[in-house]
Amino acid sequence: MKAAPTRYLFLAPALVLVGLVIFFPIVRCAGLSLTTQGGTSLGNYKKAFLDSRLGSSLWNTCIFTFFSLACELLLGLALALCLNIYFRGRSSVRAAVLIPWALPPAVMAMGWRWIFNDVYGVASDLLFRLGLTSSRVAWLGSPGLAMFSLVVADVWKTTPFVAIILLAGLQSIPRSLYEAAAIDGAGRIRQFFMITLPLLRPYILLAVLFRGIQAFGVFDLVKVLTDGNPGGATETISLYIYDQNFRYINPGYAAALTIIVFVILFAAALIISFANRKQYELA
Repeated sequence: MKAAPTRYLFLAPALVLVGLVIFFPIVRCAGLSLTTQGGTSLGNYKKAFLDSRLGSSLWNTCIFTFFSLACELLLGLALALCLNIYFRGRSSVRAAVLIPWALPPAVMAMGWRWIFNDVYGVASDLLFRLGLTSSRVAWLGSPGLAMFSLVVADVWKTTPFVAIILLAGLQSIPRSLYEAAAIDGAGRIRQFFMITLPLLRPYILLAVLFRGIQAFGVFDLVKVLTDGNPGGATETISLYIYDQNFRYINPGYAAALTIIVFVILFAAALIISFANRKQYELA
């Protein structure tokens, strides 16, 4: 038998750490989800499929994830393209762009809660002073506006993270490709769609993977900004699991929901990783 490649030996410590930090808790959580007063049962999983509140929280999570991720990709790409252009003070601007991402989520959410306050918040006051509204806007009191407020706050914080990933991709593209395309008569727009976007696809998929998982598991932003209100319109799956475990003292059911979310995210990660690998094979 051939000896294992050296690279696997270097990866071994990281794999052991990942196993301890991620998979060991998942195994314990799976065992807890099957625990009942009479022994072990699949009752918690059967309950999950009949739980209408679980369905609504999953739907809210999907809406939040989709719109947040779409806005972050568009704005992150635009920001990365701007930061990829040379200008004086570019290094300082790149550092300043990361400030929203560096802020603690709970602190950032508290700031946005003040901004969206319907009485003394700057967002409502600005629209009122500009004459765009005849009264103060209850941003966090309406289901649609509350979800919109969550998306805005999340996009403001995490767009720089996406921009940095895409900026790394832009800097990996050889300038000679653009020079050759320019000689062939291709303009900036055609170069963008023929060179930039195809070569950025692996980085875009990487950003989708990271940010999709983070957005699907959002908790602190929702907890501080809306706490799932109004009427559960912004309750995400993480907040629902938290309530089941700490408010309703139902750890077995909370563990079952955690396993379900883990399976969903793991399947999504496999699909994105497979698409990313196919891109590398075709390149």
